[in-house]
Amino acid sequence: MPEKTKIYFASDFHLGAPNYEKSLEREKLIVTWLDEIKHNAKEIFLVGDLFDFWFEYKHTIPKGFVRLQGKIAELTDSGIPITLFTGNHDMWMFDYLPKELGVTLHRGNITREFNGKKFLIGHGDGLGPGDHGYKFIKKVFANKLCQWAFERIHPNFGLGIGNYWSSKSRKVNAGSDEIFLGEENEWLAIYCREYLQKEHIDYFVFGHRHLPLEIKLNENSTYFNLGEWINYNSFAVFDGEKLEIKTYK
Repeated sequence: MPEKTKIYFASDFHLGAPNYEKSLEREKLIVTWLDEIKHNAKEIFLVGDLFDFWFEYKHTIPKGFVRLQGKIAELTDSGIPITLFTGNHDMWMFDYLPKELGVTLHRGNITREFNGKKFLIGHGDGLGPGDHGYKFIKKVFANKLCQWAFERIHPNFGLGIGNYWSSKSRKVNAGSDEIFLGEENEWLAIYCREYLQKEHIDYFVFGHRHLPLEIKLNENSTYFNLGEWINYNSFAVFDGEKLEIKTYK
């Protein structure tokens, strides 16, 4: 058996979008990728927006995505730790995936150290300057009372509403996701530079932006954005020495 030495990062699968057929095709590709990397993966981080919409009722979850869930369970059962982050499209994950798939779930940034390199990892939504409308909406969506009220809606109707608004949000932001704002204006890069004033980080790893990015912040720190799997099939891998963005064909 090959030695398991690599750390993998991926985000923004958006399963469920734009339709069942395309989503299923993408899901099968992601499962194939996971099946390939399991031979040398020491740990895997899935950094938010795995699903284009997700809400867990007490006894109900969205239909579909069983191939990905089964593969994740297989990998954790084999001893590979998988850390899952909530994103802005699937922030309503609660206890189902940790319990059934054996993943560790996080709702915000975490710091980890690998081989002497310090990582800050998170989905990236709501960070940096601007976007005050979304930051307000995120607080509403994270409110326990609002979640309780939404759970009172029948799943057929509730999931229908969620899928509609998720699709609408993705279409509204589709154009801006493809535009590189420049190293000085990328809002997550701004967040990273401000963070470095209080603590050293070697690698900032975020999703959400939908654009694969590698921005050098100073001599010792770099911001990576993982991109997404609708257009890029991009991910990052740390081999113990350096972190790189790669594309899965």
